[in-house]
Amino acid sequence: MAISEPVLDEGAVRLTGGRVDLVVVAEMVAPGSRVLDVGSGGGELLDLLATTRQCDARGIELSREGVNAGVARGLAVVQGDADVDLAYYPDDAFDYVILSQTLQATRRPRWVLEQMLRIGRKAIISFPNFGHWRSRLDLLVNGHMPVTENMPIPWYDTPNIHFCTIRDFVELADLVDAKMEKAVALDSSGHRVRFNMPWWVWNLFGEQAVFLLTRKG
Repeated sequence: MAISEPVLDEGAVRLTGGRVDLVVVAEMVAPGSRVLDVGSGGGELLDLLATTRQCDARGIELSREGVNAGVARGLAVVQGDADVDLAYYPDDAFDYVILSQTLQATRRPRWVLEQMLRIGRKAIISFPNFGHWRSRLDLLVNGHMPVTENMPIPWYDTPNIHFCTIRDFVELADLVDAKMEKAVALDSSGHRVRFNMPWWVWNLFGEQAVFLLTRKG
């Protein structure tokens, strides 16, 4: 059985509407940094970074509803498509580029990750782990695509088109020549899976994961 540890500030978790991964992401960002949140949704992470880390935080969001929600919070959010518009950002424009629970919804995950590492000195990515034991059990026993708290939409309506496992993402990071600075796996209770566990344990018991990457060299 994987050993897990409690996660962080409960007040910050409440601020993000229960999104523990957003709090883990915020902990990885140095105070006062310039940040681009790709797929910023309603601006929960941007708000958290601005209020708790004093960051110059900006967002790009595909949905008009998300942009409106972010602007209503007083945040700097523009409408854009990560699969296209990241190409227009200059090199090293930000200290951090963040993609939270969005990688699996992009059409070109490898290209998006490469652009993030070009635009930012560091990239932070969180995603649901399709290799989690409950997902495997659903496929094995029930014979259908899993529906979980982190993947709540049935396959025929979901925007997610590129599900991956933690092991898949580690291989992608190697492929784009990224260096892994930090990594956190969260179990179904939102607790951290111990960092010194082997990858197969993270792949089995981590319901979601957060990685901090930099360019090698």
